[in-house]
Amino acid sequence: MTPTLWLIPGLAVTVFVLVRAVILEKQWQVYVLKPLSTLIVIAVAGLSLLQPERNLTYTVGVLLGLMFSLVGDVALMFEEKRNALLTGLGSFLLAHVAYAVVFTMLGRVSWWDVPSAGVLLAAGVGVYALLKANLAAMRIPVIVYIVVISIMVSRAVTTLSGPAFGTGQAAMIAAGAVSFYVSDAILALCRFRSPWRYRRISLAFYYGGQLLIALAASGFG
Repeated sequence: MTPTLWLIPGLAVTVFVLVRAVILEKQWQVYVLKPLSTLIVIAVAGLSLLQPERNLTYTVGVLLGLMFSLVGDVALMFEEKRNALLTGLGSFLLAHVAYAVVFTMLGRVSWWDVPSAGVLLAAGVGVYALLKANLAAMRIPVIVYIVVISIMVSRAVTTLSGPAFGTGQAAMIAAGAVSFYVSDAILALCRFRSPWRYRRISLAFYYGGQLLIALAASGFG
């Protein structure tokens, strides 16, 4: 088993314990386990730099996105404070921009853009319609966030036809981006619409999505 794959069971353990800590409201454990889980994903992407067939553009772009995600994770642990919420939102916005740029650089415009854009437009409008009544001053930041994450997912889907990626690798990137989108949609609906008893599942979608994007860095060659 390669060093990268050894990290996956460790991530599964930290995310499981993190979900348990959130459910039991053991906040000090959340403060440790949430950034630790993201650091493990960062290590997964970083280990690709040791491979001779690495793609430096992809790895650097993903690492940049993960660093912004780490800042967002820490900020959103204090999301009851508006400044922390805005910092978290802005950090994840920059993470999506980093991902979208690297996916665009290594992907290509193709017929995938048409159906993916239609689905993402419908999803974005639907999510916003559910949230808008309770957004108040957060309306513009949320609209911008929905647009940017939709662009990121669209660019991830087009890697399926990009020359730089194998089929399995591109599938991981697309699935990872979609999982990230689902995670953020769950969090937004729970915060601005109504709480959901199973909202902790968003952590599985989030870390699963980030892991797939990071693992793709080791798929070149």
